[in-house]
Amino acid sequence: MDELMKKAAAAEADCREIFSRIDRLSEENTAKVLRAFQAHRVSAPMFAGTTGYGYDDLGRDTLDLIWADVFGAEKALVRQNFVNGTHAITAAIFSCLRPGDTLLAATGRPYDTLQSAIGLTGDYPGSLKYYGVNYAEVDLKPDGAPDIEAIKKAAADPKVREVEVQRSSGYATRPALSVSAIGDICRAVHEVNPAARVVVDNCYGEFTDVIEPCDVGADLIAGSLIKNPGGGLAPTGGYIAGRAELVDAAAMRLTTPGIGGECGCSPYGSRLFYQGLFMAPHTVAQALKTAVFAARLTQLLGFKSRPAYDAARSDIIQSIDFGRPELLEGFCRGIQAGSPVDSFVTPEAWDMPGYEDKVIMAAGTFVQGASIELSCDGPMREPYTAYLQGGLTYECGKLGIISGLSGIIGKKG
Repeated sequence: MDELMKKAAAAEADCREIFSRIDRLSEENTAKVLRAFQAHRVSAPMFAGTTGYGYDDLGRDTLDLIWADVFGAEKALVRQNFVNGTHAITAAIFSCLRPGDTLLAATGRPYDTLQSAIGLTGDYPGSLKYYGVNYAEVDLKPDGAPDIEAIKKAAADPKVREVEVQRSSGYATRPALSVSAIGDICRAVHEVNPAARVVVDNCYGEFTDVIEPCDVGADLIAGSLIKNPGGGLAPTGGYIAGRAELVDAAAMRLTTPGIGGECGCSPYGSRLFYQGLFMAPHTVAQALKTAVFAARLTQLLGFKSRPAYDAARSDIIQSIDFGRPELLEGFCRGIQAGSPVDSFVTPEAWDMPGYEDKVIMAAGTFVQGASIELSCDGPMREPYTAYLQGGLTYECGKLGIISGLSGIIGKKG
């Protein structure tokens, strides 16, 4: 343990300059959020709850306007009744497609849970495949960069009506896509097929840059409120933002045609969603610092970790290869033991809905499954990689990582 603490101190010292850059990023994004709050005259009545159909829900409707401003979009749909990020992303994807259209995945096979919605795994009523939508994909280059020429060739097919882009890596070893790289994809697609819409799965990437995908040409973006933009306070929900007519179409998918975003009450009020968005740039900065520290410490301990501690980051995820199942399990159990909630629970790998392999997950969080809080999960397959994300405060993130590593140091061998 003494050796681990010495390495932790060395890792923290190496990260100081990077931490300063992250603080500057947080300040710039906080200023952007603050300007939007002020422009839309946020006041206490907007936090009040509504009932029934939710007509004229001032808090809900104003938050949509603020969200659009912050994310560079014409319109936004921020709703408590999105059950997770996959739900929001699916609503965005479905809004652009009709039977006979083709969905093109420009960044390789999408994240596990989205594969079910598309119809790549399972045989679920209501999937894109069920409705007669075709699917195609373009693999990334060996270095994880988008293959722009291959994307242009595939997207030129007039049947391609939508191009899906996954910003984060999911359970893959590629780097997360920068906003600049997403812009390259958008320009390539729109050049060869102006009718195609680019839809970005923005999960884990919000506020890791000073711009967002809509600023560089994305037609729609979608994500979860219990990740970055909820700031650790939003108790549930998701969002869609982008071109107004596409957001409206997604709202019809969420509720029903003819109703769209006009209904949907906020029975417990909207304060946590406003406050979460306000806190999000700072909270994301804490998560980024946690990831940077984890990268440097695990590197010093001899583990393969991505991205490198001093690399540019486009999401909050840190992947660490442990090589053996018992090390992955031990790290996750140590993260759980170092959590503020359910620290006494022992994580076990299980058949998690939407995943092909058993998954082990550590998440001692205030909001169930909130991955802006310190959490860690991974599929039980080689190279037994842990995907670490979150940390409401850097201090708790640092202590949690030390807890995760303390039980496996002597077993690395």
